[in-house]
Amino acid sequence: MLLFAKVIVRCLWITGSIALLPPNALAAPEGFYKGKSVTFIIGSAAGGGYDTYSRLLASHIGQHLEGRPSVVAQNMPGAGSIRAANYLYNVARKDGTAIGMLDEAIYLNQMLGTPELMIDATKFSWIGRILANSAVLFARRAASVQKIEDVFNKELIVSTSGTASKLNWTVLKNTLGMKFTIISGYQGSNDGLLAMTRGEVDALSMPWSILRIREGRNIRDGEIRLLLQTGAEKEADLLHIPRMIDLARNDEERKLLELFSSPSLIGRSVLAPPGTPRERVAELRHAFTATMQDPSFLDEVKRAGLEISPLSGEELQAAVTRTGDFPRALIERARRAADMPGN
Repeated sequence: MLLFAKVIVRCLWITGSIALLPPNALAAPEGFYKGKSVTFIIGSAAGGGYDTYSRLLASHIGQHLEGRPSVVAQNMPGAGSIRAANYLYNVARKDGTAIGMLDEAIYLNQMLGTPELMIDATKFSWIGRILANSAVLFARRAASVQKIEDVFNKELIVSTSGTASKLNWTVLKNTLGMKFTIISGYQGSNDGLLAMTRGEVDALSMPWSILRIREGRNIRDGEIRLLLQTGAEKEADLLHIPRMIDLARNDEERKLLELFSSPSLIGRSVLAPPGTPRERVAELRHAFTATMQDPSFLDEVKRAGLEISPLSGEELQAAVTRTGDFPRALIERARRAADMPGN
């Protein structure tokens, strides 16, 4: 009887203690994202490399966030991702429910002083890079240009739907005297390819990881010609195609073209607005890394014929900060070469 009484007292003590706990203390930990939706802003039109990689990541990353939120991809094209950049920096929620992918040249645009751009790229919370990007300029078979050196003497009408490509061809035109005619009215690479098929433009550029799959047959059949790589490093299977840097005729031109090749490091990267809580940033970075190792994600990458070259959020944040170390005199020269306002 005494033992039974002690058991009763013990049970009453436990019950009373439980009653004093906070209301949520007994619930299984569900995480900040439980019942929430994450908006994934894509700073380009549908189709093309940014859209492809963004939607692929958006379809998997939610599974690696505690609470498993839905992730909704939303295209926000305009001014080479400047519209999306301004939105993510100044308007979007800063609680971890808004992330995005911007044009790789967004920081270069900031350094050059693009007037419409109202951001500081170093203050974004960089979540991780999916792919380092070296775009390849290619031309249709009927174009008069057979190799990149021909553009010193022959006109090449090139479509530019992104900021990086427009800057590259403008700089080559102004600095080296290359005969690029730049058409920037097309919304994305899909429109640019259609324009090339119709003969409205001669050329455009796309990430090699996309181009080699999407236009592999046309490359093999000679319907399109590969002219130039824009990245700082050559692609392993394009060692015979020159880089933009290789066109430099002296050390000053090389340094200038290195600056314009720097966006390839950012490539296809994911970021969150400045001011996103540190714990949310850490959670998003962890989910990004887990996604990059997820067998189902990797299987989908393989089936799509894509490539990835991931970089962690911490490494990417440090790399973006280092990118701003170019001398002021070089930036001023770059502004003039890029036809920036005020020059």
